[in-house]
Amino acid sequence: MTIERKHSNARMSQVVATDTTVYLAGQVAKGASVAEQTTAILAAIDGYLAEMGSDKSKVLQVTIWLTDMSTFAEMNQVYDAWVHPEHKPARACVESKLAAPEYKVEIMVTAAR
Repeated sequence: MTIERKHSNARMSQVVATDTTVYLAGQVAKGASVAEQTTAILAAIDGYLAEMGSDKSKVLQVTIWLTDMSTFAEMNQVYDAWVHPEHKPARACVESKLAAPEYKVEIMVTAAR
């Protein structure tokens, strides 16, 4: 089995892929609102998946962290427009503190290649 690690730093890789599966690290983005951050995060996810020969129709699992569950509907409005209508992944969404106070949402994805 081949394992590829991309966009790495001293601590982690943003992307780890095998011959059949792509694992993305939790993605965060700057923005004034949860909707802006979610939009930017999903665009980054699209880019990483494309780089690895995958796309959102092959997403298997999504984990979402929100710093405030009252923003659930705001995040879902952006997410629902993004998710492939015929290939919805398994998903979890929880409330949690994130690594820095400016981040309001973090999304991690696993996809098939």
